[in-house]
Amino acid sequence: MSHRRRSHAAVAPPPPEGDGGGSSPGKAGRIRPWPERRVLALAMAFRAANALLVRTYFNPDEHWQCLEVAHRIAFGYGHLTWEWKRGLRGYLHPLIFAALYKFLAFLHLDTPWFMAMAPRLLQSVFASFGDLYLYKLSKLIFNEHVAQWTLFSQLVNWFMFFCITRTLSNSLETVLTVAGLYYWFVAIESSKGISVISKQQATSYQSPQSRKMALLIAALACAIRPTSAITWLYVGLLDFIQIKFKCQFLFLEVIPLGAIVLAVTTFLDWWMHGSWVIVPLNFLKFNLFSSGGDYYGTHVFHWYFTQGFPSMIWTFLPFSVFGIIKSREWKLSGLIAWVLGVYSILGHKEFRFVLPVLPLALMFSGYCLAAMSQFKGKTPHRKRHFSRLQLSVIFLIITNVPMALYMSLLHQRGTEDVMFYLSKEAHDGRVKGVLFLMPCHSTPYYSTLHSSLPMRFLDCTPSDNKGILDESDRFLMNPLDFVGEVFGNLSSFSHIVLFESEERHVLELLSRNSFQEVRRFFHSHFKIDRALQSSVAVYSTMDVL
Repeated sequence: MSHRRRSHAAVAPPPPEGDGGGSSPGKAGRIRPWPERRVLALAMAFRAANALLVRTYFNPDEHWQCLEVAHRIAFGYGHLTWEWKRGLRGYLHPLIFAALYKFLAFLHLDTPWFMAMAPRLLQSVFASFGDLYLYKLSKLIFNEHVAQWTLFSQLVNWFMFFCITRTLSNSLETVLTVAGLYYWFVAIESSKGISVISKQQATSYQSPQSRKMALLIAALACAIRPTSAITWLYVGLLDFIQIKFKCQFLFLEVIPLGAIVLAVTTFLDWWMHGSWVIVPLNFLKFNLFSSGGDYYGTHVFHWYFTQGFPSMIWTFLPFSVFGIIKSREWKLSGLIAWVLGVYSILGHKEFRFVLPVLPLALMFSGYCLAAMSQFKGKTPHRKRHFSRLQLSVIFLIITNVPMALYMSLLHQRGTEDVMFYLSKEAHDGRVKGVLFLMPCHSTPYYSTLHSSLPMRFLDCTPSDNKGILDESDRFLMNPLDFVGEVFGNLSSFSHIVLFESEERHVLELLSRNSFQEVRRFFHSHFKIDRALQSSVAVYSTMDVL
């Protein structure tokens, strides 16, 4: 993915003023560079606060496909969903957090607060390195001025704040994608520098170490999230066309590094699954080739372009579009379009699937803001043009920060709060068993409770026979009859958790079994995909009270 040389090339010295940097806003010499340690420190402090402010529930995979599995590895108990039994998930990502849990237990810090917050704090460290590498990538492709505004865009964007510190595999995939792209572009600049310095060296095969690092990071991203191959297929193929030593590149770099990572992850999966399983193959086969993800709902083809990605980038969208057009970095902007286009082919769509290209779009927003700030030095109407930049910054802040805080602190927080409450109750010995009468995977589970107590939730494992309803659907259709038929007199549970929208249907049954309300937690102001789930209620038996 070759690109025009910018004023901050990786190898060659900066070109003279007015040469080679015509498409980058601002002169690099006018901007005081920020030390990378300062950028990393700022990012770490910001993301740590970010992690502590994220108190809401977004996607079940944050808990059920990562932390729940990690808790099972570390402590011997935790629920494995059907995906793990079919070999659709790999253990590399959960093992990172299993090591964290072991560390907390060793220090006797596996208390309710640390068990709930430590995983997101660890992810915040990864996220801060993602911020740093986005800053470095922007500086490499454009210049210091653009890099600083890119960092601003990255930190202010509401969806990045809302999602990047969550323990989703997509969050770590995003960090690895940005870091890998940085090393890939460094390798391109290194190759240019070598060819300029010595034509004789260009006749022998040389591989920049940064390209090997990029390939290694890309392989890790694909191991954690196999669909990351969509991104790296585009990046690799565009530059493969221009690489002189194609066979050496394939057989001395791509295949060996990919094989090593595949071998290590396959060994880990064999060790944990207890049998040989190639997770990337199973994952791609289920999600791409058999449309297995459609079980969880589908969207129209254009959803990512008209609803999904615009909602994520939000009010940065016009700035990003302007930056794409003004910078003329078509190959990098083409990567964004490629990822959105390929994912659009799949029926099942989610915001988090295209999270890895959101930082790239925000980088173009940074380019636009840097270009706007340049105008103030080229026109006598400085105050007016400065005000345009200032108003743009204020506009971006007031349209992103309140939304980030609302979505992170308020919207759908009840299911997180109720598990934190139950974990403290269980820690004090006041819980004997919990029944969740709500759609499956609506709350965290053992990874937050951290007590080996009997719990039961409504199962939603896909059936091989179409038309058969799972327990979640059966409960929502007729709550009272379902509970009476499946759970009988409810005597094996001390606590029952349910949404307010279903509560009224089973109040009489709960009363007959000596349950009464003990706590209620706010959950949402408006409905998402079902009836309004405004609050989460906790009922407990008299003997526990």
